[in-house]
This record gives sequence, structure tokens and C-alpha cells, in this order.
Amino acid sequence: MTTFEIQPNTFRHWSLLVDDNVATLELAVDSQAPAFGDYELKLNSYDIAVDIELANAIRHIRLVHTEVQCVVIKSALEGMFCAGANIRMLAAADHSHKVNFCKFTNETRLEIEEASELSGIRFLAAVNGACSGGGYELALACDHILLVDDRSTSVSLPEVPLLGVLPGTGGLTRLTDKRHVRRDRADIFATKAEGISGNEAVEWGLVDELAPPTEFDEAVGLRAASLAASSTRLRGESASLPPLKISIDQESINYTWVSLQLADTYAELKVSVAQTPDWLLQTARELDDALCRLRFDFPEIGSLILRTEGSIEDAAALDEELRLSEDNIQLETALLWKRCLSRLDLMSKTLVAAIEPGSCFVGLLLELALAADRTFMLEGQFEEDEIPLPAATIRVTESNMGQLPMWNDLSRLASRLWGDEDSLDKISEILNRDLTASEAASFGLVTTTPDDLDWNDELRLFIEERSSFSADALTAMEANQRFCGPETMATKIFARLSAWQNWVFTRPNASGPEGSLQRYGTGSRPRFDNRRT
Repeated sequence: MTTFEIQPNTFRHWSLLVDDNVATLELAVDSQAPAFGDYELKLNSYDIAVDIELANAIRHIRLVHTEVQCVVIKSALEGMFCAGANIRMLAAADHSHKVNFCKFTNETRLEIEEASELSGIRFLAAVNGACSGGGYELALACDHILLVDDRSTSVSLPEVPLLGVLPGTGGLTRLTDKRHVRRDRADIFATKAEGISGNEAVEWGLVDELAPPTEFDEAVGLRAASLAASSTRLRGESASLPPLKISIDQESINYTWVSLQLADTYAELKVSVAQTPDWLLQTARELDDALCRLRFDFPEIGSLILRTEGSIEDAAALDEELRLSEDNIQLETALLWKRCLSRLDLMSKTLVAAIEPGSCFVGLLLELALAADRTFMLEGQFEEDEIPLPAATIRVTESNMGQLPMWNDLSRLASRLWGDEDSLDKISEILNRDLTASEAASFGLVTTTPDDLDWNDELRLFIEERSSFSADALTAMEANQRFCGPETMATKIFARLSAWQNWVFTRPNASGPEGSLQRYGTGSRPRFDNRRT
């Protein structure tokens, strides 16, 4: 099973060094430590294990090393920054892993950009050697790219000319939308396998600055100091990120406040609430880990039932704590919840919220229900219980009005009720009020409200129906419906690049016996079917 929580002192591919207000992340991929299979990670190429370490390093910088104002990303290899995703890994991986690999790496690079925009941490890519594919896409996520000017080092996106696929981590979108590279120049660059270097790379906007080899380290230090001086990050207390406590068996994955019950075609995820000092941070970490495990290790599970458990008032107090605190750690905790919920939005699984007596879908936790494709809320009580719990209620708070936006920059509430301004206005007038099932339905907040006689059958029949549909069609349908409204750079990356990339991955031109991924490095050229579709 894939491990997603890794402590920096156990990294195999990255090293994290913090010196005052500057952190250095240095990449030296252990070529003999692939995540799976027997491929060799040559030339600082990466697989999912390398990117999981990067994601953990960014998380520790944000929550533990709160003094850091600039992060330098560099390579320990002479003349080689990063060759991007490992081609042998891509050729060996099944389609599900390819999809989730691209999705995870996209999320990590978007987190780098979020850390710059919302946390004030600046990022410098110190490109000391060849920088291609996903390596350049990592550099593109940074605020500033400093390229060594040695007459040979270039930046490139060689996927189209060399591999018959597309850059899978936002490279094409960042060229035009972020760095404003002219469209015709972007076309030349993305079809020029050897890439572009030196003054031309600066002129086209592909990098920001050059430095000769003899002055490169000095230039990195000066630029890092300059970026740190421009940081808006406030220093504050640091958080503790001990290893998660996880218990795993064939039928469940259990954490302290999050639990997963696993069945053949569906899983049930429950978040339990408690008034403990570390609940907000701990639960976000646990939920994020659970979602990543579901993605990578359980592709056969097509539906995810979302539940909560605990006191409504405790949930409301935690929601208020997250919203009102100006503490640096609380800010980072809120942003971690935002990223975790965004990961939920991108799950290639049907999301079903089950709101019943004993639930606490309030504010922050109501976001789970608002993310769902269908929301079931029990009308009344379970009459057969010896001591029936009070009827289920939900509570909308300020947290649901845009403080935890989706990748389309809309709240989940606005996405759910897109174009229905009257309903949104009415909901804004009943914040912090408990709503019964019938009231929630009248505001459009839930899909259906069965009574206790029909509750179990309704959920069971829905899961059975979902399991009878094409998984491919459901994934495409759900992704289309979850992200309405305006496009952002993030929605373009996920919708265009992830979808197109992984469609291309399944085509014979890439993955067939004579395709580019199979013949790469063999000395024989791929044979392409040149019919456009």
C-alpha cells in the first residue's frame, strides 16, 4: 500500500535544509529506489515516491518551519536539474496509476503556487542543468526561474516530439496563462525537443534570469535573499507533525478521527468530531491521507459515502476557531483543509453524503456534503433505536460562503446552486441556523430525504445503480458537473491536461506495441497512426 506521510529525516530523494529564513530543497533522486517495479530513476527523473516527498517537504515548510520566507529548489547533480517523470515508470504503470500520478503532481505544484499567493512564501527554481518535461513544469510553479548560462543547458517540454504524449503537470497552461509566452512561441517551444537556452529563454519569458556557472551559487543566494525580502509571511509558532497513527486491515483503514470502511465497490468515510486542541490539523492530515490511499490503492472502489459523527455544537466551535483565528498555524491549517477538500472534488469516485441522526455537518464539515454528487438526509429519527437520537440537522456558516473555494474559485455552495442567485441570497440570511431535512431540501442543500423505513434501501439501491454504469462515463460526467462557472488556470490544468494527457496515454501511438512509450530508448522509432480524431 502506498505511503503518503513521510518525515523529512527519512527522505530518499530530497534533502531539506533550513538556514534562517531560506529553505533549500535539493533533489538527488536515488536511482535504485523506484516506488514499484524495476525501472531506474536516471537523471533525477521522478516517480510518485519522489513527488510524495516533495509534497511532504512543502507541508513541513508551511507548518513546521514558519520562519521560512523563501524556498530554493535545486539539484545536487552536476549539469542536471530534473529530467521529469520517468519514462520507464510511465510505460510500466497501469492507466489508473498514470492518471493519479499526474493528478497528484499537479496538486503539488498548485500547492507551491498557493503557498506563494496565500502564505507569502517565495519559491526560486535554481536550474543548474538540463531541465526537461516535468522538471521544467516544477520550475514553472516557482515565482522565479534562474537558469545557468553555460551555452548548453536548456529548458524544454519534449513530450510531443519525443514521446507522443503531452506535458502532464500544467506546463502548456503555465506557458500561456502564467508566464504569458506568446502562442506561436509556445508552439515552437513545445515541439522543439532540444528546448531553448540562454538569452532566448529569457527573451521569450521561459525563464527570468541567467547566471554564468562561476557565479551561479552567488546569484542563487542573492536572488533568494531578494525574494525573502519581498515575502509577506509573518513568523509565528510552529506546529508539530508527528507520524500519523494508522491501523490497516482488509476491511478498514482507521486513524484517530477518520475511518474508512472498505467494501467491494464502495467505501464509507467517517469524520468524527472532538474538542481537542489538535483536532483541526490532525483531522485534515488524516483525511488527506485517506483520500490519497483511496485514489492510488483502491481503483475498483467507485463510490464513497461521506459521514460525520459528533456534537453539532463541537463542530460549530471548531468551524469558528478555524475561521476567526489570525494565528499563522491556523491559517496554514485552514489552507490545508482547503487543499484536502479540493482533493476530494477531484476524486474519480461518486461522492455520496449520508446525513443522519448523530451527524455534525456544520460549516467546515458541511463542505463534505456540498462536495457530494448526491446528498441523502434522513427525515426524522431511526425509530427502532432504543433511545432514538434527535433528528439530523445541518448548519450553514460563513465557511460555506467562499472561505474554502474550489479550484474554480467558487464556493461549493455557489457551484451547487450556480445561476440561482435567489437561493444563494436566501441561504445567506439563515447562516448559523439548524436546518431539518425538509428545510434543507427547500433550500436546495440536499438531494433526497428518505424516512427511516426507506433509508438503507435508498442508499443501497443508489450504490448498486452506480456500480452498473460505465466507470469511465461516470468519471467524465461527474468532473463536468462538479466544476461549473468560470475557468481558472487550475481547472484548465485538470480538465485539459489531465484529461487529454490520459486519453493520449491510452492510444496506440503512446502505449501500443509500436508506440512511443514502448519504443523509447530502444533505438527504434515509434510508428504513429497519423489519422486525426
